[in-house]
Amino acid sequence: MDLDPEGIFRDDSDSDSDLLHQRESTKEFSVYLVDASPKMFRAVGTTEEDEKEETFFHAAVQCISESLKAQIIGRSSDEISICFFNTREKKNIQDLHGVFVFNVAERELLDRPTARLIKEFSSIEDSFMHHIGSRYWIEPASRENPLYNALWVAQALLRKGSLKNVSMRILIFTNEDNPFGNIYGSVKADMIRTTLQRAKDAQELGISMELLPLGGKEFDVSILYANLLGLESEEMPLFLSSADEKLEDMANQLRKRIFSKRKVKTIMFKIASGVSVQVNAYALIRPSTPGPIMWLDSVTSRPLKTERTFICADTGALVQQPRMRFQKFNGEIVKFTVEELAEIKKVSDGHLHLLGFKPLGCLKGYHNMRPSTFIYPTDEEIVGSTLAFVALHRSMLRLQRFGVAFYGSSSHPQLVALVAQDEIISSSGQLEPPGMHMIYLPYSDDIRYPEELLIHAGGAPRATDDQIKKASALLKRIDLKDFSVCQFSNPALQRHYGVLQALAMGEDEVPNVKDETLPDEEGMRRPGVLRVIEEFKVAVYGENHDQEEAAKNDSITEASKKRKAIYEVALKESASYDWADLAENGKLKDLTVIELKSYLTVHNLPVAGKKEVLISRILTHLGL
Repeated sequence: MDLDPEGIFRDDSDSDSDLLHQRESTKEFSVYLVDASPKMFRAVGTTEEDEKEETFFHAAVQCISESLKAQIIGRSSDEISICFFNTREKKNIQDLHGVFVFNVAERELLDRPTARLIKEFSSIEDSFMHHIGSRYWIEPASRENPLYNALWVAQALLRKGSLKNVSMRILIFTNEDNPFGNIYGSVKADMIRTTLQRAKDAQELGISMELLPLGGKEFDVSILYANLLGLESEEMPLFLSSADEKLEDMANQLRKRIFSKRKVKTIMFKIASGVSVQVNAYALIRPSTPGPIMWLDSVTSRPLKTERTFICADTGALVQQPRMRFQKFNGEIVKFTVEELAEIKKVSDGHLHLLGFKPLGCLKGYHNMRPSTFIYPTDEEIVGSTLAFVALHRSMLRLQRFGVAFYGSSSHPQLVALVAQDEIISSSGQLEPPGMHMIYLPYSDDIRYPEELLIHAGGAPRATDDQIKKASALLKRIDLKDFSVCQFSNPALQRHYGVLQALAMGEDEVPNVKDETLPDEEGMRRPGVLRVIEEFKVAVYGENHDQEEAAKNDSITEASKKRKAIYEVALKESASYDWADLAENGKLKDLTVIELKSYLTVHNLPVAGKKEVLISRILTHLGL
């Protein structure tokens, strides 16, 4: 179930070389650093299932396990590693004390999460003390610094090869806000200095660091981790609230394909002749679909790579030369290479060409035919792109205009609307970033005019003022506050991924899936809702609508009973004759009209007409 962000924009005819310069951080390397000190094994509360005391360590393990299950579905190409620090045993490449890198067989230290890794990690708490153990190394008589060692090990794990298109991060799970609280003097100052320097070195290498505190509001981030993460003084009040949300999100992630907010494409934006800027494209909300079918090796379960070769029909040898296409023209065969045909069909260079501007009122809601793309400037290759983009962005907002541009692939060029979005900031931070939405405009054939059909049919019915008033009251009563499509998961997809998880993890039971799309029956039975529903029904259908519907259903029931009785009589009558023999011997004319109609009724054929017509209809049905 690999997710290729390039595929969001890529067309089948686009070649790999066309998109080579557009690749960005489509992969992520993550190291989970989990504190295993004795303080992490203190009780937090009791679980609802078995009423056992839940520890901070258990909460961290459960959180990471759920995150890894969601990652396999949403970002299967990302690679992770799990590392414990403040442990009794050591297991790492540097052979440092207090650091244990957890892994399973047939897997590298930094690799994609597997079912076996998740299964063994989820149950590690039962055997942790026996095989790994917990020990607090930072003591007055010891010079060991497991936090420093853990950052060093994580940094070494993340420097896998020389991949440039990878984002790297370290996630720290701990409930200890003052790991050096047991030591004093120059030893403490030296340990803090070396730890902060190690974190700074990692950040200079492009490794981002995140802290997920497990102590709640009692966790004082200002003691050490504010400096370790590089937080400013004004950012610290918002840190714990955002960290709690992040921790809750990791623990309660839905099974869904996640389009991460990473750049998926770089586009050349040509504003005018000789004026071009560079922008990054980001995918927004996309429909969730099951992953594509992947063929696996029956022994190793590794993905198989499909290769295609051509065999000459005359000699049976493999065709080594590039394939050719041909077209008959004026009695001659004109040959084309695949590259020549691609060049002939190329009508777009893949750049975004600005054509002009129109008032925002000209852009209608039904013009949005597919999910839009968000674009944001970048100065990576063209210096000054951000400055020019900001000037254009501000002018469009001030003049209430949207840009009309030409964009698309070689086989699907189209017009797009560039709608500027202003930045929205609240007390909790940025809600909406500044930039432009690229809306793909429809072709003329994509727009239908159903009102024309209604005009020819005599006009569309119009609602009365009372009906509109009752409908408005109903909508206000059942309105969903702060609705978002992200609040509801697709139950079919949840079931699909639940079955896959059970198969991969060897679980006996499929996880229960809650269908959040079902109506709120309890809420719909509230007196206020029932009242406005009844008023709306009376306004639209009339006061006696229920009685009329009941009478109509009764008449339909009586008619169906009558038809069933006629069919049963005809079936009994028809079964007493050998119709094929009668037809072959020409004896159908000896039967009465009622007897002939019994055959037609059983076979659901028309029964109207004279006797000769009925006989002809039976012969035709029998194929004679």
